[in-house]
Amino acid sequence: MDLAELIGLRPVPCGGLLVALTRRCPMSCAHCSTASSMEATDEPDQQQLLDFIGSFGAEDRPEVVMLTGGEPLLLPEQAARVARLAQAKGSRVALLSGMFFARGGRVPDRIMRTITALDHFSASLDVHHEREVPRADVLRALRVVLDAGVPASIHLTGTGTPLATRNGVGVQPGTGPGAGGDGDDPYLADVVADVRRAFGTRMPMLVNEVRPLGRATGLVRPTPPGPDDGLAAPCALAAWPVVAFDGTVAACCNQWTVDRRPVPPHLRLGHIAEDDWPTVRERSLGSPALRMLRAVGPRRLHARYETEPAPAGYCRSCHALADRPSVLEGAARDAGGRVGELLDRLTTAQQRAAGPAALVRRMGCARYAHLVEPASGEERVPSNEPRPTQASPTAEARNSR
Repeated sequence: MDLAELIGLRPVPCGGLLVALTRRCPMSCAHCSTASSMEATDEPDQQQLLDFIGSFGAEDRPEVVMLTGGEPLLLPEQAARVARLAQAKGSRVALLSGMFFARGGRVPDRIMRTITALDHFSASLDVHHEREVPRADVLRALRVVLDAGVPASIHLTGTGTPLATRNGVGVQPGTGPGAGGDGDDPYLADVVADVRRAFGTRMPMLVNEVRPLGRATGLVRPTPPGPDDGLAAPCALAAWPVVAFDGTVAACCNQWTVDRRPVPPHLRLGHIAEDDWPTVRERSLGSPALRMLRAVGPRRLHARYETEPAPAGYCRSCHALADRPSVLEGAARDAGGRVGELLDRLTTAQQRAAGPAALVRRMGCARYAHLVEPASGEERVPSNEPRPTQASPTAEARNSR
């Protein structure tokens, strides 16, 4: 499973399931959206999680299960058990790691056994991670993964702090679409060039920017409110359910939603101790509010059904729906039943037809969006030539994991 296929599935309602295996992490990156550390003890009950994955059916399983953290490879045997069970149900499994184990450029046998059980492996890389594990070590470890036949990718984040430096060069605040610019971060340019020299086009990359979440709150400037309220701005991040660190299942992977308790009712899908996958899936697919969020986004939803202006910020306006009964009533009226099902299908088809790079241009760093696609797509626009920018409708929704 390559990165383009993984990103291409992102707008598909219940096409994937995100699982936070643990909040623990041996690294202490200054920008961590989950505020992970080795002192954090939050993680879903292992047996409850296996039972939840075991409830996948042949017709309703998610196409992909994405294992995240914290650092999921602190629990390599548990990650492998989840992967094997999900694969037995017909799902494919990807995992995102901070590469704590890669010092010296090697992959310990215990961790390699888990990686080789995956359908895709992704490594996080940014200036903060590099302070803990050198870039050269990460790239050497990724070559071991590729040589073992496991498709791999790199998830890059630019930094929003001018204090971060590499080789004496100040790393400027991120300037991608979510921040009103085009990603002219010298760190990103440097690391993309390094990866290209090391792997050519064998290593696709997903490039995002640090958002003010977790330990990054106050580290980077706030994101802008998003597109004009009169414009439809579909929220693909409301498509995949997320198993949070305490077993709660949320409808959105924005860290603010994953960590907030109680989760706003329209974004809470259940708990793995009480609900199985078919139940969670039915709630997600059948929710008029989620259908409308996936089709037009929260700010357009406010403008359609509410006279009071939406709160500033794309994700804040989504959370505020819990206190706007007129909006939820309007969504239920217009997106219930067959009409809502059709709306979901049409929106999904439109986003999938546009391709994975188009999704990243909206939600990630537009300049580097083409790097998620296979070599044939990359050759249409050279890696040193920027793509046109456009406003990101979900600037607040990205996290730095």
